[in-house]
Amino acid sequence: MNPLLDFSGLPRYAEVQPEHVTPAVEQLLAENRAMVERLVADPAPPSWDGFAAPLEDGNERLSRAWGQVSHLHSVLDSPELREVYNENLPKITQYYAELGQHAGLYRKFKALAASAEYASLAPARRKIVDNELRDFRLGGAELPEDSKARFMAIQEELASLSAKFEENLLDATNAWSKLIEDENDLAGLPDDVKQMFAERARADGASDGTAGWKLNLQAPSFLPVMQFCANRALREEMYRAYVTRASEFGPENLDNTPLIGRIVRLRQEAARLLDYPDYAHVSLVPKMAQTPAEVLGFLDELARRAKPYAERDMAELREFAARELDLADPQAWDLAYVSEKLREARYAFSEQEVKQYFQEPRVLAGLFRLIETLYGLAIRESQAPVWHESVKFFDIRDRAGELVGQFYLDLHARDSKRGGAWMDDAITRRRTRGGIQTPVAYLNCNFAPPVGGRPALLTHDEVITLFHEFGHGLHHLLTRVEDLGVSGINGVEWDAVELPSQFMENFCWEWDVLKHMTARVDTGAPLPRDLFDKMLAAKNFQAGMQTLRQIEFSLFDMHLHHDFDPDGGRSALELLNEIRRQVAVVIPPAYNRFPNNFSHIFAGGYAAGYYSYKWAEVLSADAYSLFEEEAQSHVGGVLNPDVGHRFWSEILAQGGSRPAIESFKAFRGREPTIDALLRHNGMA
Repeated sequence: MNPLLDFSGLPRYAEVQPEHVTPAVEQLLAENRAMVERLVADPAPPSWDGFAAPLEDGNERLSRAWGQVSHLHSVLDSPELREVYNENLPKITQYYAELGQHAGLYRKFKALAASAEYASLAPARRKIVDNELRDFRLGGAELPEDSKARFMAIQEELASLSAKFEENLLDATNAWSKLIEDENDLAGLPDDVKQMFAERARADGASDGTAGWKLNLQAPSFLPVMQFCANRALREEMYRAYVTRASEFGPENLDNTPLIGRIVRLRQEAARLLDYPDYAHVSLVPKMAQTPAEVLGFLDELARRAKPYAERDMAELREFAARELDLADPQAWDLAYVSEKLREARYAFSEQEVKQYFQEPRVLAGLFRLIETLYGLAIRESQAPVWHESVKFFDIRDRAGELVGQFYLDLHARDSKRGGAWMDDAITRRRTRGGIQTPVAYLNCNFAPPVGGRPALLTHDEVITLFHEFGHGLHHLLTRVEDLGVSGINGVEWDAVELPSQFMENFCWEWDVLKHMTARVDTGAPLPRDLFDKMLAAKNFQAGMQTLRQIEFSLFDMHLHHDFDPDGGRSALELLNEIRRQVAVVIPPAYNRFPNNFSHIFAGGYAAGYYSYKWAEVLSADAYSLFEEEAQSHVGGVLNPDVGHRFWSEILAQGGSRPAIESFKAFRGREPTIDALLRHNGMA
């Protein structure tokens, strides 16, 4: 059997080959199209069991098969897989565009919504029907036939352009490397980082084994050089290579500039076909925020609050650089380095010192202990076919030993894997004829792998990233909803989907959590309390600059999709530079090509939605403040199982079965406020 057509259990990654993709896709598409026509031709009044459920079944099979292909394209790319992925992506896109415009299906859902059965459906199922009607309108189902054809062509081209954007970025990242032959050029870099560079040089055959350190632009290489390397010329060289990836400064076939213009034009054209003024209005229809003006007002207010703190941060950094480092005018490639030196001077510790305590296995054990404490769950390593030898697989069980969910953990960077960190769903919880389907998630990061026979070490920022992605994973895995369309993260408003992930980040600053997940790599000693206190004192170090940077990206994204004219004589880069002049305290060099790297909005799901990180951070900080309030009367402090189970029941368990604001108010007992966010960021 073609492994992509086996839905009886977990994906068979040990067997999936590129030659399996096209036959599986074509068979599933043919079966689904035949199913759709049968459902539409059925003269019986549409019901949930007779119409909605069979449609859901068929589309889930296609989603699970294509999801495996998409996942491999992200984590284990190869020329063969890329070719077959790009060959089949238009077929998948066309099918879903056809569904979104199918007049017969649209009539059936409208009839179901108008039927007597609708009122008797469970709230989750009514929400699915309502979402379907909304998505049909957004999919062009009400357009005239000639406009439908154009709308479908736009969707197909956008899917292709987004895939190409991500591939160009991956290829441009992998195209640059540098062999260092004099160790003095790496002065200031931690020993474990230099050891990683040396092992890479040997593995790539770039050294005879006696000398040589190979650098690349993946995060475990780029970030430590920016933060610790005293060699300013090397920092500048790497910075320039990193911020000009997939631009006109590299190979023409990898330049994302023309793709950006085309993507924005097509999105605007699609919006106008749907009778919206711009793409931002379309993007906000299924979100909590109602209008671009509301989002821009939120961002402008946050910028107004944050900018004085950011200006103070920048003034302190410049003054320190001039006084202590003889850098009268620090540039973009100096900022991380100067910031680390300033942190060391002010708080008497370095990120590298902290990193020695965060061994990857101990961090995972501490994370799992937190989940066990809050929710009464147990996480144990298990077995499953995987796509790479470094990938691990885990079971989550309740106190009765019942399986709640499972997840793959792929933590390490490699050339075949796209950058960043993300969670994705492999299988979603739902009720089937055989019972409850166990949800399965992918959790992906890009940390440095183990070197020198020692465990991999994580920076505290990487620990926060891991907790963040695990929060997404719990949102998917701990749902109690039994209908696919609103189970887990499905159907959750995009500007609320970051709530559980950002919520989890707060525990990375709790002593009762960290003390169980640290052991110094050379001695086994736990993180000293005085070092933790220094970390806590430095928690909001440069929070103003960091906040303003996220607002800068959010404003660029929203304006690009709201009031920017791609044919008006300004480029996307010029728009970004205008926004920087208004809100930023850090102005990068003219050659910086950030838009060409901004895969969140050009190759991900965040177009006119990047503001969601800050929007949801208001929700997550306010939600966490209940744990802080209850900690005063609880012996375990913030590790309160009663509040944890309430968070599970009202937020995680609900999925998209009700509006996110209702879930928040059910947990918090009131509307959200911005106060907790400002307090957590030292800007109260």
